Amino acid sequence: MVKKESRALVRVNKHKRIRNRFAGTADRPRLAVFRSNNHMYAQIIDDTVGNTLVSASTLQKDVKADLEKTNNVEAAAKLGEVIAKKALDKGITTVVFDRGGFIYQGKIKALADAAREAGLQF
Repeated sequence: MVKKESRALVRVNKHKRIRNRFAGTADRPRLAVFRSNNHMYAQIIDDTVGNTLVSASTLQKDVKADLEKTNNVEAAAKLGEVIAKKALDKGITTVVFDRGGFIYQGKIKALADAAREAGLQF
């Protein structure tokens, strides 16, 4: 009998492999992205001390007010702009992008492209 791993388990294992390759520092923190079925979350993290420096999600009222849906490509692009603006206000210009084990297409790519256009470098 063939047993197939669940997609969630595959994503978690992929994320663990990705996290072994890099970590956020004070000079270049990590932009971590998580996508659920209903919302998207983005955090900029300094892994040396374990602090979240900046965070944004589609649950926030200021982000949610401009969106029709919170789980599509447009919402991801808006979230990318918001996280980049918050990061630039805190003086963070360069980050390491952590896609969280998700495939780099669709919503994840839209978030990354919007953050780059808004001024973040990665």
